[in-house]
Amino acid sequence: MNKLFISMKEHVRKTLVEPGSHGFDHTLRVTRLCEIIGKNENADLNILIPAALFHDIARPLEKKTGISHEIEGSRITEEYLQNIGYPRDLIPFITHAIRTHRFSSDLVPETLEAKILSDADKLDAIGAVGIARTFISAGERQGDITDAMDHIDEKLIKLKYMMYTRTGEEIAIRRHEYLFSFVRTIRKEMEE
Repeated sequence: MNKLFISMKEHVRKTLVEPGSHGFDHTLRVTRLCEIIGKNENADLNILIPAALFHDIARPLEKKTGISHEIEGSRITEEYLQNIGYPRDLIPFITHAIRTHRFSSDLVPETLEAKILSDADKLDAIGAVGIARTFISAGERQGDITDAMDHIDEKLIKLKYMMYTRTGEEIAIRRHEYLFSFVRTIRKEMEE
């Protein structure tokens, strides 16, 4: 499967050409987190790695089409995997993970691999990387520091409590501590 994973990664890289808070670097970090969590939790990496690589494949289309990236991404992924001859019995599990990974979705991850992808995506939103991504995202929306801080208060602070796996929880604790320390520090500086 390694050759297929490399080919998938290259396909996603060519699709996610725009830098930003959900660029290809985010996909690589989420995939790496999935590998770490997946190995600790005994997940099927033949499901998990493609799901991680393709989880944001439709992000660039979301604003243009109005279709949620997790829904369109699962469709794109299914088509791609069928075209390359990926094992058909694994594809529904991959697309389920993609459809249910999003924080703001009402869909709930039901498989171990879907839960791990959800955890990994959330983990990339907290800690030092998550803070950096939050400020990039605020800039993408023509926002400022206050907008970024509102996003931290409304979403990021809660993510530690939304992990599905034991390994995800352990990583979230460390990243949450850093996030919380940053929030205290920046609020103090903004008040000075």
